[in-house]
Amino acid sequence: MTEAMIDKVLAAIIGNAFKAITDEMSLTMEKTTRSPILCEAKDFVTGLYDAEGRMLEQTENLPILSFSLSPVCRHIAERFRGDVYPGDVFFHNDVFSFGNQNNDVAAFKPIFYGETLVAWAAAKGHQADIGGAVRGGYNPNATEVWQEALRIPAVKVFERGKLRRDVWELIFANIRLSIVEEDMRAEIGACTVGERRLLALIEKYGIDSILAHKEYLFEASRKMMEAEIARIPNGEFCGESTVYYDGKNEGSTYKIRVRVKVEDKRITFDYSQSDPQTNGFVNGTFTSSASATVLTFLQMVNPDIPHNDGMLQPIEIIIPEGTILNAAYPAATTFGNHLCPPNADAIIRALAPVIPERVTAGWNQLLCSLSTGMNPHRRDTYVDILFMGLKGGSGAMRDSDGYDHIGMIDASGGVLDQDYEMFEHMTPHTLIKHEFLCDSAGAGRHRGGLGVETIYRVGSDATQVVAFGDGDVEPAFGLEGGTEGTLNKIELHYPEGRVVRAKSKDLISGVPAGTVYVQQAGGGGGYGPPTERPVERVRQEVRDGILSLASARNIYGVVLDSLTYEILADETARLREERK
Repeated sequence: MTEAMIDKVLAAIIGNAFKAITDEMSLTMEKTTRSPILCEAKDFVTGLYDAEGRMLEQTENLPILSFSLSPVCRHIAERFRGDVYPGDVFFHNDVFSFGNQNNDVAAFKPIFYGETLVAWAAAKGHQADIGGAVRGGYNPNATEVWQEALRIPAVKVFERGKLRRDVWELIFANIRLSIVEEDMRAEIGACTVGERRLLALIEKYGIDSILAHKEYLFEASRKMMEAEIARIPNGEFCGESTVYYDGKNEGSTYKIRVRVKVEDKRITFDYSQSDPQTNGFVNGTFTSSASATVLTFLQMVNPDIPHNDGMLQPIEIIIPEGTILNAAYPAATTFGNHLCPPNADAIIRALAPVIPERVTAGWNQLLCSLSTGMNPHRRDTYVDILFMGLKGGSGAMRDSDGYDHIGMIDASGGVLDQDYEMFEHMTPHTLIKHEFLCDSAGAGRHRGGLGVETIYRVGSDATQVVAFGDGDVEPAFGLEGGTEGTLNKIELHYPEGRVVRAKSKDLISGVPAGTVYVQQAGGGGGYGPPTERPVERVRQEVRDGILSLASARNIYGVVLDSLTYEILADETARLREERK
């Protein structure tokens, strides 16, 4: 089919159909998985890829996973070339063959039209356990991959529609929780839905038409991305950020350095000057780091660009092996997804001077936790990632406030990322408090997003709490006169009165029932001078309890009556004039 024969209306229909298919795959995952990590927090991605593994479309519930499937799909297509059949299913999580994180396990299903391989359906989700030394997968003491997880290089678990029972049993004999086996079956089911819907689309419009319009969709997305890049001035722009504490060496710091080179319609992100990898578990993989780069840049461009292979073609990412963002075998790398926030900070700092209207102030750095143990009520083991307190607020922009408590890594379900009743049903813990944290947002003409405070009572003896993140040292930065957000903290208040403050990479065992877990997730940075924020908005936020009277006066220059919250206009005008 020639370019003249392309029907642009049909191309739009096919593109939207690809998206509808991946959305249905996503709903299938949501409704059939059992772990709250998947069915509630939606820590998964679903997608369609062509026969070569190029992205057709994705549904990106968790952005950090967004661009982690296509590299693996290309790897499987090449690795098993000539040995792929209808009914095959592959599993994969190996970080040294384009995986992003050990716990993020993917299922891939080839789609055949007749005897011809035409596409792949894939789903990847964070599994509640993946073997290794610590239940749940996060081991701050790890120095090599085998202390973190069971490695699953691309392997067939179904061949020609028949379960390879020996392979299946080998994998799940090395994983602690039976719920993982059930959730991986759900991933296969989502892929099967994708296969059925794509074959129905082919039957309706014909394989030649689908393939031709696929290439047109790639080309259209490439041109849209090129147009966005062309709006950035040509040049080289540098930014850096700091990663704090590698889990092994107290006080250790590592630099992420990015050189962004813009040449007309192409953009390159070069991390060659970043620090070497650590000897702890604070390392990234190429796939997790490249995905973080792409999702950060997507926040600065047209949000309507279709997410297919064409969108990525004008973007080059250079991350040398052996750096903290691309650790060499056999390094520990589970923390890699959580290097996304400092990676994003480096990119924002590089591009803020040239496209200030398209960047945000700093986002709250991650500090989160995982608890695991024996649930005495259900008489089984549990693993819970506390999504309620996971992230804090995003940074403000030139024309808008930041998002309040974005939830998971760089935006997800926000304050309702984890259902309170399901939290108490699936764990032995009792929730005491979960609400926005007063005075947590960085101040500015537009304030940063609010952080949250989460408190629960531990309900089982011998509970293990794993803390991981980077947000207890450097708060989210402000831009253009905006102030920084607040820091994170996690504390354990033991029944006898002892208080233990968790380090940012910590494994605390033997936590007794009755211990009170207290977490504060900080807010995002502000944008613009605080004294330019409308007085009425400041008053309203004091009334709502998310800003204190003292902060209204001392930071925003707004003086309110302490009883009625009425604006004291003369005093406010005088104070704001002094602040200028």
